[in-house]
Amino acid sequence: MATATHKVGDWVGRPLPSDGSRRGSDDAQATGFGDLLRRHRRDAGLSQEGLAELAGLSVDAIAALERGRRRAPRPHTLRLLGDALHLGALDRAELTAAARRDGDAGPRTAMRPLPVAANELVGRGDDLAEAGRLIGERVTRLLTLSGPGGVGKTRLALAIAGGVGSKFDDGVCWVPLAPVSDAGAVAPAVAASTGLHPLDGVRLVEEIGEQIGRRSLLLVLDNCEHVVADAAQVCSALLERCPNLSILASSRELLRVPGESVFVVPPLGLPESDEQSDRAPAVKLFVERATARGHEPVEQFEQVARVVRRLEGMPLAIELAAARTNVLTVEELATELETSFAILSSSSLAGGSSTATPRQQSLYGAIEWSHDLLTPAERELFATMSVFVGGWTLNAAAAVLAGTVAPGPLERARALDLTSRLVDKSLIRVSRDRGIARYDMLAVIREFAAGKLTAASREQETARHHAAFYTALAEEAEAHLRGANQADWLDRLDGELDNVRAAMNWALRSGSAGEAVRLASGLWLFCYLRGHYAEGGEWLERALAVADSPGVGAQYKAKASLGAGMLAFLQCEYDVATARLESALAQYKELDDTAGTALVMQRLGSVARERGDYLAAENLHCQSYDLFESLSDRSGMSWAHNQLGFVAWLRGDLEIGARRCRRARDSFRVLGDGEGLAWSLISLGAIAQYSGDLTEAEDLLQESLALSQRLGYREGVAWSLNLLGIVERRRGFTDRAVHLLDESLAEHRDLGDRWRSASVLEELATVAQQRNRTEYAAFLIGAADGIREVIGAPVPEVEKADQLATRRAIEQTLDRRAFRAAWSAGRAAPLAAVADGYPGPSASPDRSHRL
Repeated sequence: MATATHKVGDWVGRPLPSDGSRRGSDDAQATGFGDLLRRHRRDAGLSQEGLAELAGLSVDAIAALERGRRRAPRPHTLRLLGDALHLGALDRAELTAAARRDGDAGPRTAMRPLPVAANELVGRGDDLAEAGRLIGERVTRLLTLSGPGGVGKTRLALAIAGGVGSKFDDGVCWVPLAPVSDAGAVAPAVAASTGLHPLDGVRLVEEIGEQIGRRSLLLVLDNCEHVVADAAQVCSALLERCPNLSILASSRELLRVPGESVFVVPPLGLPESDEQSDRAPAVKLFVERATARGHEPVEQFEQVARVVRRLEGMPLAIELAAARTNVLTVEELATELETSFAILSSSSLAGGSSTATPRQQSLYGAIEWSHDLLTPAERELFATMSVFVGGWTLNAAAAVLAGTVAPGPLERARALDLTSRLVDKSLIRVSRDRGIARYDMLAVIREFAAGKLTAASREQETARHHAAFYTALAEEAEAHLRGANQADWLDRLDGELDNVRAAMNWALRSGSAGEAVRLASGLWLFCYLRGHYAEGGEWLERALAVADSPGVGAQYKAKASLGAGMLAFLQCEYDVATARLESALAQYKELDDTAGTALVMQRLGSVARERGDYLAAENLHCQSYDLFESLSDRSGMSWAHNQLGFVAWLRGDLEIGARRCRRARDSFRVLGDGEGLAWSLISLGAIAQYSGDLTEAEDLLQESLALSQRLGYREGVAWSLNLLGIVERRRGFTDRAVHLLDESLAEHRDLGDRWRSASVLEELATVAQQRNRTEYAAFLIGAADGIREVIGAPVPEVEKADQLATRRAIEQTLDRRAFRAAWSAGRAAPLAAVADGYPGPSASPDRSHRL
């Protein structure tokens, strides 16, 4: 959940070094746990097996501890090791401290793991060893696996990364770039795969570098060739900023970055003679894949050798050929290749622009051969499916193929039949998850299919059908995003996010203003619930820029203005939000749309609430309630009750807030509105903790947290963690409080919610002050003050007593000069940098400012 390498909570309760680093110079030079354990074992004259036997642990466990694969051994394990090694008190303390340090240095974010390979790697032993040595032993920090399409770069990259992963303390992160199609999208893909969520799109690469920092990490960038210039810029910047980062890239074209080492991935080894053909890697691959297709070429090694020689040992071409053994004998296959595959020996593109097309010409010959075997109907489907990004469902295939957003039984049956044929011919892959089949193509096959689509002059028509389908899907989903099936629809849109992005990009690029406005306005609620504030806001702003074009419905423009205002509000851009919402209000009134008018008033009330104008907020929510009541809209009335309760407890009227929020909670349970229920529970939990009933508060907030996590509702998760942290702080459990508040701050910061981030910083300041970390508390108060000044939002009334008490306690403890220095440093620190802590006045380097 957290995105920064170092968290705010890591500092509360620990001394802070005067030079701003995480540890003092002695700690920085301290021996790691694995090295220390190995030294003690060797001093004792024990092998790993011997130590394992004496300690009652497995040999694998000892090896994992020494190599750093296991970073945080339990206290019981430390005692067993100390007893087995007969360590004295000082040595035991040193071992424990090393374990604690290594645990603290572990990765803080959930990174995209390496995909699990479906098959065993064939014939790459030497390549794996050499390339693994180069990157694993830090001979180079950037290793590019280069070679023609289909040579097996991705599969080898997976194996290399899996083999050297234990040599990188903070792990391996997989960054698939095949779905990336637009310039400038490499950095967002790296951010998403590393679990980082930088806020500043302009400084995206710099922020990723700052957040990775000094971590020992291996990034694997797969399929760089179509975005090679952007990938090169990202790699260069990250390697310069992150001294312990290594990058393994796969690309047809070199990145041409200073310090780049290139490993040319060769084709699989061919049989040197017919007598030894069964031992050649290319033959082994063909036999394995053909057997998997149901035909084992027993005693046909000579014919197999003919095939793989003709295919020049190219793994993907071999797999495509092996797939045809379901309809041809190996001898027929070899004969067919000799007459039909001359294109495979043609030269491929070399050098030139990174955007040169068509790509992978030599391998396209192999795919062309499979394409020639297709019927006209199969070819139509094959080319059409290239429009999808990140896979598709049967319904999506039927809709785009038929050019309708609602395919009937006949269209679905036809799509199913054609898809089944192409799955059998290995041109389409199928996966199954939670009872739903999903299809995709290998990236190189998809590119080939896209070329056929363009050659047939069907690219724009197909893209229009694709965008129409996902616009209809977004609008259908919108109607379910506050009902009993909310979670399912959110997950469904999440699974189609790459396709949605492609549809949005096409609509904006092609000037299809109506499609762009409809799609963006239909997605804003999803973007809110799943935390895509910035991306959704950008879509809406770009769509609104063309919304005055002919053919754009007024109701869609109004909804887009509403969505843009809501997402701007969530990022604390209150002036922008107000302007967009007031525009939406005027449009809905002109349309005589009572429900839309009521909804906009509700959002304007939220803006007023965060700005501290509780009277205006209450008036707007009351007007919203009256309009919803006139429509007998139970959902709208429930939300009005919840918002009125929210305003009430924020201004300190706990009894009124409780009454309103209980009514909302009961209604949301009946309606099945998960988001609404989560919010009413959050408000009731806040009211309980401010009323002093910490047990009830914890129960309510744990329920809201579990519900929000189940829905993937990030704002609900962030608020629940925030308020649970306050509960633990009031109980005196500051360790728990720090952990919860730290996680909350990371989530709010990632979302872009500066208003709530300021409140969490103030609460962390209270914890720091209670722990006598007064200088750091002043730093945090200064950071919160700086945020509030920028966004123009005061401390909520209900929080003022705690905030004022903390500030007074800090001012009474620190002299004025020290307070001012720490407070000013906090005000000047960017929110993303606050987690690094307060380094102390630089003018006094000899003085200790540890907290």
